[in-house]
Amino acid sequence: MKKQTQLALQNYKSSDGFIHHYQKLIKEVVIPYQYEVLNDRIPGIEKSHVIANFVNAGRALRGEDVGDGFYGMVFQDSDAAKWLEAVAYSLTIFPDAELEQKADALIQIIADAQDPNGYLNTYYTIKDREKRWTNLLEGHELYCAGHMMEAAVAYASVTGKKTLLDVMEKNAEHIYQHFITEKHEGYPGHPEVELALLKLYRATGNEHCLELAKHFIDVRGVDPHYYEKEVENRDWIIWGNDPLNYEYQQSGAPVREQSDATGHSVRAVYLYTAMADLASETEDAPLLDACHRLWNSIVDKRMYVTGAIGSTGTGEAFTVDYDLPNDTAYGETCASIGLMFFASRMLEQEVDSRYSDIMERAFYNTVLAGMQLDGKKFFYVNPLEVIPGISGVAVTHKHDLPQRPTWYACACCPPNVARLISSFGSYAYGENDTTAYCHLFAEGDVSFRNGVHLTCTTAYPYDLTVTYQIKAMGDGKALAIHIPGWSRHTTIQRNGKPVSCDNRSITDDASCEIRKGYAYFTGLVEGDSIAITLDDRVSRIYASAKVAADSGCVALQRGPLLYCIEGTDNDGEILSLSLPEQTDFTVVSCPDDVLGNVMVLKGIGLRTEPIAGLYTTQRPAKRETQLTAIPYFTWGNRGLTQMRVWIPED
Repeated sequence: MKKQTQLALQNYKSSDGFIHHYQKLIKEVVIPYQYEVLNDRIPGIEKSHVIANFVNAGRALRGEDVGDGFYGMVFQDSDAAKWLEAVAYSLTIFPDAELEQKADALIQIIADAQDPNGYLNTYYTIKDREKRWTNLLEGHELYCAGHMMEAAVAYASVTGKKTLLDVMEKNAEHIYQHFITEKHEGYPGHPEVELALLKLYRATGNEHCLELAKHFIDVRGVDPHYYEKEVENRDWIIWGNDPLNYEYQQSGAPVREQSDATGHSVRAVYLYTAMADLASETEDAPLLDACHRLWNSIVDKRMYVTGAIGSTGTGEAFTVDYDLPNDTAYGETCASIGLMFFASRMLEQEVDSRYSDIMERAFYNTVLAGMQLDGKKFFYVNPLEVIPGISGVAVTHKHDLPQRPTWYACACCPPNVARLISSFGSYAYGENDTTAYCHLFAEGDVSFRNGVHLTCTTAYPYDLTVTYQIKAMGDGKALAIHIPGWSRHTTIQRNGKPVSCDNRSITDDASCEIRKGYAYFTGLVEGDSIAITLDDRVSRIYASAKVAADSGCVALQRGPLLYCIEGTDNDGEILSLSLPEQTDFTVVSCPDDVLGNVMVLKGIGLRTEPIAGLYTTQRPAKRETQLTAIPYFTWGNRGLTQMRVWIPED
């Protein structure tokens, strides 16, 4: 039995503050902008053609002329799915009849593109129909199906409209027929459908969805040579993926035997999310044990301080332990979103701050950095160091762009950010029959199905006090609030009176205790308030000596935010900057026309004077200088400039 589940999204309403600002940005800017992109109506940016692909697929099924045919990546359908999912979540906060009508119209176009037998994929309907299900390694049919299943579940749960849900349940039955009834071999080259099938199972009660999800997880890696045999049986490729690269596709061993996070980082965390969810659904102890090993592999040895994962552009992948270069980091935005998915599912197994800490780290740093502050440009890759003239230019740094593009041919990240931010409430709050859980801090009104009702007030992540006002509290119910691991000193007040707390235990209040990084409160009644004040000091973060790229360097963190230095604030050049060991930082509210009302860090740094030539035998002179650091998620918004997270320490 699950210890707790995500809050139903309709039960959280953002009202003000940081999260509300971002959710409003998604509603007012990002969703309309992306809709225009999907319709190819914005000149001068990468063509999408997503909606036209669905229209043309419907024409093909009716025997009509397919117009301009198919355009884009083989997984182009998934962009429409993620847009619909973001719309569904946004409608819970900002009802909008016109937007809902646009979504309904798109859903009907998608429904018209479905084969009578349930198959749904525009690439293999407009072209290459005879190649269906013959290239699981590269074809992304199951990946696209998974994203559309997620959209269907979200849209039905919010609007009550089941057109897309019916389409995708029919599609799931088609997939079941192919892989279970007809016993065709194979498993997804890009995991995603596994986690989606579990959502579809809970939305419809269709046991075939659960069986199919379990099948894809169970058979993965049992025959590690499956993709080799698949390649031998066809005479065509899409990208030429190497079927022998078992690590890349997480197929070298059955999932219950895997220990190291390997390969394509997005595929990995989507798979691990499904594994954790299935382990919870079926009480599969060996599967859960594998999830613990894989989680530890990521966060203890293969994750950046920003919550980014995937350290190489070669395969968008994990490499080996402690290989975390900053200037060639990949850190795909989707990968950190997937890490949040994984963390949230692990929280269902065990309420422990080691999961919510990482979920928070990934969100406030890499996920938010993936989108320009105006909502119209996006990073696919999230480096921790950028030097114009090298980044995006040198052959080794081509993927590390110094500025966000408007769109991508492979546009998985922009709509992924939109759906994650719009659904933030489900990650921030959870519940079971006895307890309401606050995993992340998000201002708004929260109604739990167990009868607890509260409002959260906070200016987090800049102001680090969070207040919960109890509006309803059933008998015997408890409230559990995450105390982040970065907060070295935390104070708690109950109805204005201090609760003695050393941050990891409560010493003198029988109605409150701390377990695994959560403060549990019992005996609360309507009208009570709980105020948590977290450590607002600037922390210096040091990496393991095993991380060569960070040797002798320090990163700066305040609250959940990692900070970076940009040339814009530091005389145009940061490579010569270092930090004295004893430098204290002042936290300053710094309204900026572009960055908004951010809190920046100001302190005294050292600047190394230039030398003549490339090398010298003379120790370069250093002088004191003012150093300014900004939140990492805001970098790259003020033009082309240098950026660095890890700063040399003197």
